[in-house]
Amino acid sequence: MLDQLDNRILRYLQNDPESSVAKLAEKAATTPPVVSRRLAKLQETGYILGHELILDWSALGFEVQVSLRVTLDKTEPSAFDEFLKAARKIKEVLEIQTFLGLVDVRLSVVARDMEHYQQVYRDSILVLPHISDIEALMHISTIKLDRRLPI
Repeated sequence: MLDQLDNRILRYLQNDPESSVAKLAEKAATTPPVVSRRLAKLQETGYILGHELILDWSALGFEVQVSLRVTLDKTEPSAFDEFLKAARKIKEVLEIQTFLGLVDVRLSVVARDMEHYQQVYRDSILVLPHISDIEALMHISTIKLDRRLPI
């Protein structure tokens, strides 16, 4: 169970992931050794999963982002497993989410341009097993992107 100090440390770390232990300690009103021990415990217990580098896709030449909503043929018992196994192999698929409801899976796909996207769609997406329906949503802009939790 997290206490108030853990929550403060996590809140400040979310806002500035590159903060030093000393700076976190100052903001959280504690000492650097306490913050070091707490961070180690938070990582060990799975509250902190890791640190990630976020790349600017467009700066790296990926101008197209598409969200594909996929409905699978659920008459085949292994449809989900086979679809997910194959979808994981497509390097342009950055995220795979599963849902309950009309849509079974959402794939987040990036491509350099529309020609590249069409090639990925035709050669890799449409050949995935057990697709009964697929809808493409073209990404236009990101209005809000915040991975920080309200703690």
